[in-house]
Amino acid sequence: MKQRILGCLLAALMSLGAMAEVKYVFYFIGDGMGVNQINVTETYLAALKGKIGFEPLLMSSLPVVGMVNTYSATNGVTDSAAGGTALATGKKTKNGAIGVLKDLETPVTSIAQWAKNSGKAVGVATSVAVTHATPASFFGHQPDRNMYYELGKDLCKSGFDFFGGSDFHRPYAKEGEPSLHEQAQAAGYTIVKGYKEYMKKGRQAEKLLLFQSDKANEKLGSDQIPYALDQTKDDLTLEQITRAGINFLMSKNTDGFFFEVEGGMIDWACHSNDIGNCINEVIDFDKAIKVAYEFYEQHPDETIIVISADHETGGLVMGVGPYEIHTDLLKYQRKSINELKWMLREQYKKAPKKFTWEAVDKVLKEEMGFGAGIDLNDKQKERIQNRWKEIEKAIKEDKKVNDRIGDLCETTKHILSEVAMISWASGGHSNGYVPIYAIGPGTEIFQGRIDNIEIAPGMAKIAGYKVEQ
Repeated sequence: MKQRILGCLLAALMSLGAMAEVKYVFYFIGDGMGVNQINVTETYLAALKGKIGFEPLLMSSLPVVGMVNTYSATNGVTDSAAGGTALATGKKTKNGAIGVLKDLETPVTSIAQWAKNSGKAVGVATSVAVTHATPASFFGHQPDRNMYYELGKDLCKSGFDFFGGSDFHRPYAKEGEPSLHEQAQAAGYTIVKGYKEYMKKGRQAEKLLLFQSDKANEKLGSDQIPYALDQTKDDLTLEQITRAGINFLMSKNTDGFFFEVEGGMIDWACHSNDIGNCINEVIDFDKAIKVAYEFYEQHPDETIIVISADHETGGLVMGVGPYEIHTDLLKYQRKSINELKWMLREQYKKAPKKFTWEAVDKVLKEEMGFGAGIDLNDKQKERIQNRWKEIEKAIKEDKKVNDRIGDLCETTKHILSEVAMISWASGGHSNGYVPIYAIGPGTEIFQGRIDNIEIAPGMAKIAGYKVEQ
């Protein structure tokens, strides 16, 4: 017994010693990424190799594995604002609130601020707008997540070293105040558009905002970078944002850094019940994690990587009754459903007289595999044809053509889930467990079942940050 106690004490001392050495902290958040989002992705990767089972992602291969409760202070099912605040600050709050308690007045600071106060460089990155709920939870203090302009002002005041994402959402105020871009520049931030521009002039900046190109914003708005399925070689990616963030934070010559990275569009794909898009967003998120893991391999005694999620989205389940799944068929989906809508609407806009069933059928074959890899049954073919008839009617009446094209694409995504044997409970969030994966000194504290408010304080303890209100 005495030897056992001494052994435990020695292990504890060694763990504390290791924790004192941690300089580099990565915090990855897959928005909407429940355990089944991981499971379906790994099942799909295995199916591509012709086997039943799973092909592990990097994140789920890390040595520390646990599951996390996600309810908020006021709701059994959280939203991203309350979920993000819990993950960032270790405090639960009301759905819709950012960086304040459920009274909507008392501000709470995040692990990013604790890191900054400890002399670390700080970065916050996402695949969506930097003022969306999850990234904003690390710097913002507002009663309503929709106060995008005010959250942008909070960003400018934060003094954090690096921000990466699509852009600001709603960067202009109605009152005629300066735009958020102008306020950021006045606060000492250099704004660069795209990874190439970052490589040319961003690395020497004092503080940096890495956004996507104006061309991408023209098509998508400032809300998001393109989905992984839709990206071209010129598009900014989450992998590039992560690589740039590490490079920039290391250049600050501080005693380490804290870097939060969100895969924000897993959630969006699941809200849309767009299964192929969901899988590719999880894979894309894992690519960003690989960039951090490469860094970890160079600094294994000084680095921790923690990966979790704010909530599950969609109530995703593999199975619809029969004891089989066909995720391999999802390899034929080459575009997100949003991009499919855009393609067909543009096709109609540019050449309405050539917008025939044959033209639409060609797109469905090329981009969704319908009739070219995926064989539809008679009822599914009939549903597609009925949608086309509605489009024809709308064209004749010259009204709501884009709406009817959207309806066709919505039917397409439902059929994709059907053929893969995937079911969805809703288009909203659920209270399903989300995973936590980790590697690095001291991260064994995240094993087992934990609550989301335990993660940020636990990481702070490992890194030696002082937890503040």
